[in-house]
Formats: sequence, C-alpha cells, structure tokens
Amino acid sequence: QAEDGIRDRSPSRGLEMCIRDSNRRKAGMSNARDHVPTAANGVKREPQPATRSSAKPLAKSPRRRAREFALQGLYQWRISGNDEATIKAHMGDVAGFQKADREFFTGLLHGVLAQHAALQEQLQTFLDRPFSELSPVEASVLLAGAYELANFPQTPYRVIINEAIELTKGYGGTDGHKYVNGVLDKLATALRPVEVEAKRTKK
Repeated sequence: QAEDGIRDRSPSRGLEMCIRDSNRRKAGMSNARDHVPTAANGVKREPQPATRSSAKPLAKSPRRRAREFALQGLYQWRISGNDEATIKAHMGDVAGFQKADREFFTGLLHGVLAQHAALQEQLQTFLDRPFSELSPVEASVLLAGAYELANFPQTPYRVIINEAIELTKGYGGTDGHKYVNGVLDKLATALRPVEVEAKRTKK
C-alpha cells in the first residue's frame, strides 16, 4: 500500500461490486426511513422531521453518469483486457445506463482507448512513479481526465478536474483524489495555460 493512498482500498473488487454494495446500503437506509416506530403500548409515534444528513442527494447529470460508466469500461479494459465492443455491449445491459449521455460515453471511451499511449506519455511527466504502478481506478480516471482536457475545450478545466476528483473519491483509494487533483492540475497548466492563468488571476 502506497503511503499516499493512491492504490485501491480493495483492488480485487470490481467497480460494479462497489456500486452494488452502495445500492444495498442506500436501500437499507431507505427501508429504515420508511419504518414507523411504535411505542411500548403499540401506539405509532410520529416520524421525526428529516435531518440534513438524511436528505436525498442531488440527481446525477447524464454526463456524470456517462463518466462513471466510462470509468467502469476503462477499468474492465485495464483489468481484463476487454475491447471497446465488448465493453459497450456489457454497459448497455447495466442498470442506469439509459440515463447516461450515451454519445459522451461513447466518445470518451473510444477516445481514451484510441489515444491511451499518447495520453499516458503526457501524464507520465507529472507522475512520481511509472504509470503502470498506478491503481486501475486512478489510472483510468487520469486517462479520461487527460482526454477531456485535450479534446473538450468547451468544458472548463476545473469542471473536468472536479469530476475526476469525485469519481476517485467514489471508487479509488482513500487519498487518491488528492493525487488525481495534483496531476491533472499540472497537466491542465501545460495544455490550457491561458485558461488556467485567467482562472488563477480572478482569485
């Protein structure tokens, strides 16, 4: 385990298992909220007002979902060597995929797979270890983030980095998001110097 925590907490578990576990926890929380407690005499007590912590999270945007499915696909590619056609066929059967931005998912997955060697070379400049030593999740997130920075100039660089951070928080190692943030921030400075400088000047 690397001290900076960029390796997966459970490298042997796939992303889909993590998602299934998360869904089970959410379902359990929902059932608990729906249960109406009763007093000892059998009289139902009024449920307490929902606290801020029990509020439902904001719905994910189609593009956020697309990034998550692209991450799953890239994870499969790195772990199992699945090709693009196999990944797309599998993702089409996964629950929730119909809510994702399919065009963005396809473009991101295809682009990363087609340009992974060049993207990896770009990223290596800002890594403190060989790219091959990164965990599959962090490596996949970095590749997707690098591809977006280079090919989606209409998307602000901070949006791309923040999305990468959130993906890593959800599926990567404990402090992996900090590593991803640092690497992509340096890459953004190299690829989008004018935009990055303008953003920093406004602060």
